[in-house]
Amino acid sequence: MARMILVVEDEIELARVLRDYLEDSGFRVETAYDGSTAISRFHHSHPDLVLLDLNLPGMDGLDVARELRRARDIPIIMVTARVDETDRLVGLGLGADDYVTKPFSPKEVVARVQAVLRRAYGEPLQPEILRAADIEIDLMQHQVNVGGKRVELTPMEFEILAALARYPGRAFRRMELLEIAQGEAYEGYERTIDAHVKNLRAKIESDPKSPRYIQTVYGIGYRFGEA
Repeated sequence: MARMILVVEDEIELARVLRDYLEDSGFRVETAYDGSTAISRFHHSHPDLVLLDLNLPGMDGLDVARELRRARDIPIIMVTARVDETDRLVGLGLGADDYVTKPFSPKEVVARVQAVLRRAYGEPLQPEILRAADIEIDLMQHQVNVGGKRVELTPMEFEILAALARYPGRAFRRMELLEIAQGEAYEGYERTIDAHVKNLRAKIESDPKSPRYIQTVYGIGYRFGEA
């Protein structure tokens, strides 16, 4: 039977879009627009994963998460427009399995849901090869081919490229990319990512000054071009 996802989101249109994308990917979906309804539907529908907006009317999303954790150990992906580190750490301290900041691509959310479900329930892993545009990334062998030709990358360059290519179109903050690439919280100057990206572009772009793959998102960081 298809996995059940409970979407808790007070923006009705956004909840509808997420529901459509998740259902198109084969999931069953329940929606709730406030905390008390979320808890009621949680106990009624027994979802396999909760996609939980933290900024809810009435009962705060963090309080909802605490109630869900008291009832059952269930995967939770927290969704928020808050970007300060305190909320992030508090949310993850409650046992959140992932954390998504608005604005986001619905395709990215579906990919996050699939990844968390694989980890939580031991479902079959997808092949460890990423293909985007004409780039092929072998995650097991740490090898990259661009247009059928092997490209040698440093470990940092490889991790940055893999992180971006997993979610084409998603904007990553500089510090976020550094933390992903290093596998832990990064303590240092976030602009160091720019040097790595410059070197990466020189290796994979036909025109590094007009990049096709690693695109700059001004005021935020970088994304992988979907074209």
